[in-house]
Amino acid sequence: MKKQKLIKFFKIIIIPTIYALLLRLVFGETTWNGVFNMMSVTFLFILPFIVGALTIYFSKEEKLKKFSYKFFTPWLPIFVFFFITLAFAIEGWPCLLMILPIFLLASSVGGLIGGYFKLKKRDNEIIVSILALLPLLVSPVENYIGAKSTPYKAYTYIDINAPADKIWSNVTRVREIREDQDKGWLTNLLNFPRPVKAELNFEGVGAYREAIFTNGLVFHETVTEYIDKKKMSFKIKALPHEIPLTTMDEHLVIGGKYFDVLNGTYELEKLNEKTNRLHLYSNFKLTTTFNFYASWWANNIMKDIQNNILQIEKQRAENE
Repeated sequence: MKKQKLIKFFKIIIIPTIYALLLRLVFGETTWNGVFNMMSVTFLFILPFIVGALTIYFSKEEKLKKFSYKFFTPWLPIFVFFFITLAFAIEGWPCLLMILPIFLLASSVGGLIGGYFKLKKRDNEIIVSILALLPLLVSPVENYIGAKSTPYKAYTYIDINAPADKIWSNVTRVREIREDQDKGWLTNLLNFPRPVKAELNFEGVGAYREAIFTNGLVFHETVTEYIDKKKMSFKIKALPHEIPLTTMDEHLVIGGKYFDVLNGTYELEKLNEKTNRLHLYSNFKLTTTFNFYASWWANNIMKDIQNNILQIEKQRAENE
């Protein structure tokens, strides 16, 4: 009895997990980036879909009558896959957290569709064989079509009860930020570098500004428009070769192949005699085949960084 349960467990959990690990190795091999790529719809959507279908294919038919079984059981090999890739440092925590919703949902869809075909008994062996090979067939086509670069804007603002000159002095140059002053909850959760300080060599067009973060991340900024106490716009450049490999996941490096910040703008708006509204927005671009999903994460990460800096500037302008 125990032996049968172990065999069933092996089929339902271990085989789909091994399949996912093998594809992770194939898609993660840098020498095959022109054909197989982890930052693709094939890997992020089709792979977990097949894992879900395999899980249900190896399950007993009587269990497939329950919707909950078909929907949630495919999550088990997904969690095992994530645990193994994290434990052996194959993948970083931030990437796993970002793709987890996709993997869970896609595996559930695979489980539901797989359950439908298994109950209908429609050439399941042939269907499963085709599905298992599908990523290897679709990925080259996706890579041939290529990824599209799409621009996005992250907009934030904060109301500050302080004079314009006091606010502006904290905008142009940001003194060192202590760790306890950092309120960026999402960036902290994802273990992103946190802001440390910003330095400006002079106030005017052409000025050079450095926004320094922990772990070696530096935004090199060149002022393109400057109106004292009203507006400051700047081009932003992050140089990937300056960033240590341990600072960020290779798929999330700012200025890298997939994600880049282009420019930013501070604007100070007078609301009344006591209150000013400080606007901060940045433009960034994504280059993936799934920008529709990646843009949600990127936009929220940028807003989290900006809101964090704004709340520090507010606190200093109002209290120091």
